[in-house]
Amino acid sequence: MLRCIAIDDEPLALRQVRSYIEKIPYLELAGACDNALDAQQFLSTHPVDLIFADIDMPDLNGVDFVRSLVEPPMVIFTTAYSEYAVEGFKLNAVDYLLKPFSFADFSRSAAKANSLYELRHNQRTAPAPAQPEAEAETETPDRGKEYLSVKADYKVSLVKISEIVYLESEGEYVRMHLADGSTITTLFRLKNMEAELPADSFMRIHRSYIVNLRRIKSFVKGRVFLSDTDCVPIGENYKEAFQQYIDRTFRNL
Repeated sequence: MLRCIAIDDEPLALRQVRSYIEKIPYLELAGACDNALDAQQFLSTHPVDLIFADIDMPDLNGVDFVRSLVEPPMVIFTTAYSEYAVEGFKLNAVDYLLKPFSFADFSRSAAKANSLYELRHNQRTAPAPAQPEAEAETETPDRGKEYLSVKADYKVSLVKISEIVYLESEGEYVRMHLADGSTITTLFRLKNMEAELPADSFMRIHRSYIVNLRRIKSFVKGRVFLSDTDCVPIGENYKEAFQQYIDRTFRNL
């Protein structure tokens, strides 16, 4: 259950968001405010998981309101002005609803927030794998970790790490490209996925791509080939680290 707060200075808009929240079983309306200043006060004593915030509000707009929070919860912005979208996504908003929006639009955004919440919650509560006492002192975090559990398409898939060819960032999502040619898209940021993968096998070579080093077939200036046809770019900020890996790992003939 996600505890929510709705913030909008327009009474009809606020009433609509409240009504939509009440129709979704995994959302719980913790409070509603018609301005951001009252919302700040409310959040100081009532923790929530998700904020539905209008952007164009007097005194303190929605963007500055979210920036003012020390540890902001998930945010879905609602506004009639599309020019605010870029600012909203800079704050890692879960979604951006352009008024007037339907219940179907609202429901899709809420589902994204719920998926992200469940993913984070599962990561925090997942038990650590048991280790033999004799090896506890020398066991590394990556050793023996052959699979990732990935939530996508309303199920959890077990993905063998060695079968991941490369990963591609799509905003709040990551698309996994697997050895059998299939893909899995999951609600997860690339930088978080990078932390879950063994550093000796995977390298970020672009702000939007991580490659399995053991799957590299060839490379040319600015590109890495993972098959005869599939290639990904090497970002300027990653070229030096990649070249150092190549020089350190392979003999040049």
